[in-house]
Amino acid sequence: MSFQIPVGEVCEEEFKVLDVHAAKHVGSGDVSVLSTPSMIGFMESVALKCLQKHLPEDYTSVGVLVNVKHLNPAPLNSIVKVKASIINVEGRKVVFNVQATYKDMVIGEGVHERFIVNRKKFADKILEITSK
Repeated sequence: MSFQIPVGEVCEEEFKVLDVHAAKHVGSGDVSVLSTPSMIGFMESVALKCLQKHLPEDYTSVGVLVNVKHLNPAPLNSIVKVKASIINVEGRKVVFNVQATYKDMVIGEGVHERFIVNRKKFADKILEITSK
């Protein structure tokens, strides 16, 4: 199946940094600032939504690569803006530049790749793996 994914599309979303997103809460550190895993989760979420709107209902995408630098902290209760830009499409692989900012400061940036999958085939593969 061929997909019409627009290279150059930019999607943005804002997230409020809650205690559940803090490094201290997720176990990736002992301070109450936005954790790297939570920041990456925000980035993946924006990329997923950006791509999903271009896919038929029986398709979705899964993350296959994250290469992100966490450059600066964002405090609890802050608003973080996350941007995902589609920079390349190779068959079912879609590549995004991702960036997170707090106020005017870049707090994280990098590359994220997603792979388009048929929901049923993917679920069948999971069942096959787990039944071994």
